[in-house]
Order: sequence, then structure tokens, then C-alpha cells
Amino acid sequence: MYHKTLSYRVFSAFNNTVLLVIAVLCLLPMFHLLMVSLSSSAAANAGLVTLWPKGLTFDAYEKTFRNANFLKSLWISIERTVLGTALGMLVNAIAAYALSKDTRVFRARNAYLWFFVVTMLFPGGLIPSYILILKLHLINNLFALILPGMVAVYNIILLLNFFRSVPKELEEAAFIDGAGHVRTFWSVYLPVSLPSLATVSLFTMVGHWNAYFDGLIYMKDAAKLPLASFMQTIIVQADMTKFDPAAIEGLSQRTLRASQIFIGALPILIVYPFLQRYFVKGIVIGAVKE
Repeated sequence: MYHKTLSYRVFSAFNNTVLLVIAVLCLLPMFHLLMVSLSSSAAANAGLVTLWPKGLTFDAYEKTFRNANFLKSLWISIERTVLGTALGMLVNAIAAYALSKDTRVFRARNAYLWFFVVTMLFPGGLIPSYILILKLHLINNLFALILPGMVAVYNIILLLNFFRSVPKELEEAAFIDGAGHVRTFWSVYLPVSLPSLATVSLFTMVGHWNAYFDGLIYMKDAAKLPLASFMQTIIVQADMTKFDPAAIEGLSQRTLRASQIFIGALPILIVYPFLQRYFVKGIVIGAVKE
């Protein structure tokens, strides 16, 4: 039986206390935001709302979900995040699998690897990127928000290092059974790499969901703005023209903005618990018996 010493118990209690405090500090802003969105206009404008709503009302959410522009931008962000994450993970995983091979198997590996690294160190810049999107006729197109960032070199390097840690015996066993590289990648490498794939997927999802600058550049039609770009115009630029004036009459802009920010952050908060379990689980452990 494992005996926990006094010093171990003290350290565990201290560690858990510190983590709990950090968790509370991370959750308090979102909780306060929720309380503001559920409070009356007078209480929100007077700054009386702390950790409990004053004059409970759902008017801010009702007005937000009745705004056609907000719902359209929300759907565009969902499309961008789902499609961008799927395509990005497919391309990055395939590139990482090829670059994870030894030079004896892939002779031009180092040349291709440096080709990717150089693009990360020396990006093309904003003006060339805009000209490229313009020449490809992708202005006001959803793929203008997906294609430029589909190949993420940082994510490729993360997956590359994880693929290189996969036991070679698994690959050799697949080759002996007659599998090729495609089947080995799909049936061996991807299943045992779920922790790294989940982590990189979460990075990619958050990046697509929170990206606002490219939407402001490439989307000339306000009706095609993703949610982050839409909220940037509403919250940062304080441009309320995208709301019907009659619909928000008598409603505090502070409660309205709080409801929009909370709704915008909610999808990632919902997805994270489903991916979090892969962060601490190593599927490769015990896969090979020697």
C-alpha cells in the first residue's frame, strides 16, 4: 500500500488550493459577464451588478437572438470553425506524417521541413495576402477565412514530434500485414495520436472562432462577417447600426454587449470538456509489449 507522508499531504493540499484559486479567478469574469447580461438596464448602467443579477431579465438575450445579423454571423462562424478545423487537421496531419519519417525513407524530408519553417519565420505579409485573395476571387467568400491559415506550421511541428514518438513496431507490424502508408496513417497513427490531435484541434478551433481581423479585411459585405468580426464592430467600434433601433430601444448597450460576449464564448466552453480528457490520456502507453 502506498503511504502518503505528511509533506506529501501538505503539498497536495497547497497545490489543490492554488489551482482552485486560479480556476475561480478564471471563471469570475465570465460569471460576472453573465450576471450583467441578466440584469436590468438601470442596474447595469449604475455598476451595481457583481456576482448576482439585479432585476433579473432576459431581454438582452431575446433582442440578441432576434437580430438576424447576429444569427447570420453566428452561423458563419460555426461553418468556418467546423470546415476550417476539419481541413486544417487533415492537411497538417498528412504533412506531419510525411515529415516524421527518417531521411532513409523520405530523402527530401529536411528540404521540405525547412520550406515549411521558412514560411513560419518570414510570412508573406498583409498586402501580398490580400492581393492573393483578390486575384483568387475569394473576397466575400467563406474560403478566404479558411485557406490562408489552413497550413499551420506550428501545428505541423507539434504533430510531427508526436508521430515520431509512436513506436516503430506498430508501423512495421502494419507493413507486414500488407498495409501501405495511407492505411498505416489512418489505422495506426491517427488512433494512437488522439491526445495530440485533440490538443491541436482545440488550438485550431479557438483560432478560427476568435479570429476577427481577416473577416474585416476580406468580407466587404457586412452580412457575411463572422461572429468575432461582427462583435468587434459592435463592442470595440461601438457601431450599433447592425441592430434595429426600435428593437434595442430602452435596452442598455452594456447588457446587450455582455450577452453577445457570453454567447460568443459559450461554444468553445462547451466543446472543451469533451476534448480535455484526451490531454491527460496517453493511448500509446502499453500498445507495444516487449
